[in-house]
Amino acid sequence: MANGIYTEIKKRILNAEDGTVFVTSDFTDIATITTIRKCLGRQVEENAIRRIIDGVYEKPVYSNLLKEYVPANPEKVAYAIARGFHWTIAPCGDVALNKLGLSMQVPVVWSYISDGPYRKFSWDNVTISFKHRTNRQISFMSESTILIVEAIKTLGKDRIDEEVVNSLKNRLPKTERKQILEEATGVSEWIYEVIRKVCLE
Repeated sequence: MANGIYTEIKKRILNAEDGTVFVTSDFTDIATITTIRKCLGRQVEENAIRRIIDGVYEKPVYSNLLKEYVPANPEKVAYAIARGFHWTIAPCGDVALNKLGLSMQVPVVWSYISDGPYRKFSWDNVTISFKHRTNRQISFMSESTILIVEAIKTLGKDRIDEEVVNSLKNRLPKTERKQILEEATGVSEWIYEVIRKVCLE
């Protein structure tokens, strides 16, 4: 392994914020995948980064309060995996509810819809699940639209009340509402009716 390549990869990691999650393909402008893996492996040995799963690494965050490194952020890991595979993803299930303030419960499984295949990745006590959706269901919608559609779908028709509608309304900037209405026209009729209540004054 050329020292120049190792130094360049190490410099990029040093300059990144603590908590940054890398995949091997983030460094392909510097070297080949084989060389990158060797360089990152050496960085793991030096405790500069830690390996989360094969091909995914994190520059860990140290907590002075806890006097230890904090666990990797599952959402950052999910988006790093998606970046490595060139997938478009968006939160669904409990993750969508959590992001929209409709649930304070920490997800047991971090679920995302994806235009890639069904896949699961696990480390420590964390599982990330990618659920396949067709391009029509994900690739032509903004993340805000997908997020609200998936949150409504997760709650189900019987759990949608005025409190939920008002909560979503307060979460969504007025500037995004028109776009959401336009992008969500292909969803189920009852879901679209909820979106209309949320997005129209």
